Amino acid sequence: MRAIVVSLTVTALVGLSACGPGESEVSSDGEAVRQRAVEAQTAKRRTGAEVQDRALNRIIRTVYLCENGERLSVDFDNPREMATVRNSMGEAVDMRRERATDGLWYRASGYELRGEGILATWTADGRQPTDCRAID
Repeated sequence: MRAIVVSLTVTALVGLSACGPGESEVSSDGEAVRQRAVEAQTAKRRTGAEVQDRALNRIIRTVYLCENGERLSVDFDNPREMATVRNSMGEAVDMRRERATDGLWYRASGYELRGEGILATWTADGRQPTDCRAID
């Protein structure tokens, strides 16, 4: 039994000694570790212009809950200046963006979505306007 233990120990030591210098070492240089962390954080940061460009050149989905109980899912297609509003019954309306002084304004025949920040007003054909709040 002792011969087996000695044999396994020798095998392990020979295997470890086969590693070249530096291969089994982990850098403990604190400055190098700190520098890698700073570089990783810097690579992830985006400027305000980059964030705005990203928002303006993609589709953004927002879900609104309205005071009348309606749940709206809105896909804002910024490159095409359109929005698609889907209600909880699955009905969809495509609307074009209108020029608004503040916030958002989308309109189609008989439909309108206006708002600023997380608040919006939804007007559907033949129904009273209802106030809505973004939840997503």
